Amino acid sequence: MRSAWASSTVDRPLEAKASGEPMVRLRGVKKSYQTARGELQLFDGLDMEIGAGELVAVVGQSGSGKSTLLHLLGALDRPSSGEIYCASTSVAALNAKEAARFRNERIGYVWQFHYLLPEFTAQENVAMPLMARGTDRAVAMTEADRWLSRVGLEMRATHRPGELSGGEQQRVALARALVTKPRLLLADEPTGDLDATTAEMVFGWIEELHREQGLTSLLVTHNLELAGRCARVLRLERGRLVEASQELRHS
Repeated sequence: MRSAWASSTVDRPLEAKASGEPMVRLRGVKKSYQTARGELQLFDGLDMEIGAGELVAVVGQSGSGKSTLLHLLGALDRPSSGEIYCASTSVAALNAKEAARFRNERIGYVWQFHYLLPEFTAQENVAMPLMARGTDRAVAMTEADRWLSRVGLEMRATHRPGELSGGEQQRVALARALVTKPRLLLADEPTGDLDATTAEMVFGWIEELHREQGLTSLLVTHNLELAGRCARVLRLERGRLVEASQELRHS
């Protein structure tokens, strides 16, 4: 085993800034929802900084708000109040059109369920974010081929999602997330629907491409062993983030 949480894990408030120039910065972020039972306060003054080039994992119980955090960072949702910055962009201030452009140009998103369009080939699925921004189809397809080759799927370019294994589908999704050359990669349980061996392989691709492409990456996961391989691990609980200490164990 490469790493695991120690039984004596101690959490401390997240106070220190992330190393390096911050790529992501949250200040006083609040998020609430109206429910049949009244207002549900999910975040109440959430603060976070992620340095450029960091690979950071977020862990926490189901329902703690991990996916909501990624949605806020990716301009898929808006905070009730507070500041969210990606580099110099105030994400919370973007209108719908600006948010769509921001996601297309700055954010790569990998979901637990790959969300590939079943009627299109792997090549077409990867090319779609480029074509959505107006890139010529031939150019987009060439770039898609390059990325499929980068994740070891050049021989599967003309296959549709139903003809691919779960691990292959997630690698196509990773290629689709990176084809636009984003600055920030957001991954929401990218290995959660995979067996242990395939999860290890997919995470290995994420690690390698994170380094190679100079990405800043935020990974939500329930897999504590994989989380322990990230530069930092943050625990989300009761509406706040804490830095989670960890120890390496060697088999």
